[in-house]
Amino acid sequence: MVNIEKIILFQGDSITDGGRMRGKENEWDLNHQMGHGYAFLINAILGTKYPGENLRFYNRGLSGNRISDLYGRWVEDCLSLRPDVLSIMVGINDCGFHLKDGTGSSSERFEKIYQLMLDEAKAVNPRLKLVLCEPFTLPAGARKADYEDWRREVEPLQEKTRILAQRNGAVFVPLQAMFFELLKEREAEYWIWDGVHPTVCGHQMIANQWLKYAGELWRDI
Repeated sequence: MVNIEKIILFQGDSITDGGRMRGKENEWDLNHQMGHGYAFLINAILGTKYPGENLRFYNRGLSGNRISDLYGRWVEDCLSLRPDVLSIMVGINDCGFHLKDGTGSSSERFEKIYQLMLDEAKAVNPRLKLVLCEPFTLPAGARKADYEDWRREVEPLQEKTRILAQRNGAVFVPLQAMFFELLKEREAEYWIWDGVHPTVCGHQMIANQWLKYAGELWRDI
């Protein structure tokens, strides 16, 4: 017997995007619409473990998005889908754009926009379950030369994400410490090839961490 549908939505930037197939004309493709990253892996694991639970997964991550870009498409790519579980990973592009040309959000603006998005999502579904994933980086590839600058930019956003999770009763998925710990096993490029984008193995570790902290969240809906 199949239960009532529960919608799990993944939102964020290129790390979530994973090269997914876009557009309503491609909704028939139940494989490539999830991309090839951690969201795909979580979909595969939960979907096969609980086929009778009618879990419906959506990936609306978009490469290059800052927090302001995410909010700009919030109505269409989040609120209109009316998710039961909303997972967000965002922040690393705010760091990159701020270092490049100053167009990334400050930690204060990041927090304000993030909170506004959460408020709007909870208004649409008061029973919404939230998962906030920590932005992260490692000294790999192009990030080696200016890694301390990236660390300086990302740490305030990591703290803001933790604060937002606590304030909103959300599950916080810690990722930075996990990746630092993985450096004991292999070099940074093995997990995050350019310091920002995970490899296949890096995505698997994100999926494992997400499942550890949020994998049963849908049961409370």
